[in-house]
Amino acid sequence: MLCFRDSFLLQLHSKGLCTGDAADSDSETAATIEAVDRFNEAFSLRYVDAIMEAMTNDCVFESTAPPDGSRFEGQEDVRTLWQEFFAGSVTSTFTTEEVIATGDRCVVRWSYDWENNRGKLGHIRGVDVMLVRDGKVAERLTYVKG
Repeated sequence: MLCFRDSFLLQLHSKGLCTGDAADSDSETAATIEAVDRFNEAFSLRYVDAIMEAMTNDCVFESTAPPDGSRFEGQEDVRTLWQEFFAGSVTSTFTTEEVIATGDRCVVRWSYDWENNRGKLGHIRGVDVMLVRDGKVAERLTYVKG
């Protein structure tokens, strides 16, 4: 008797949506988690050089700006965004709440607390949907509550 997970994977395989064996998937998933952890650690430290080192040259970031977010592409645009983002706050704390990964995809649940340059405190919770390629974050699509 197949468990739900095995049945689900069998359906994906039969539709050509999932290839490779479990061992390949597990090692790819582990590499994805490692790349995302490296990115999140750099983000927590507000270290833009390390953030960009953890991202591919053709990286993409989509922000939470309403209604559909703003899209930034490539190292130069994404670097500028991070520099401006961190310059807007005196202090900040990025906390990873949960990481869910499979293959080259990862979902990160997080919270972010900050104090802006006028002393006002802020807090949001959100989710990143990430794609990892060659050990680096290629795409980070961010969504927040509220």
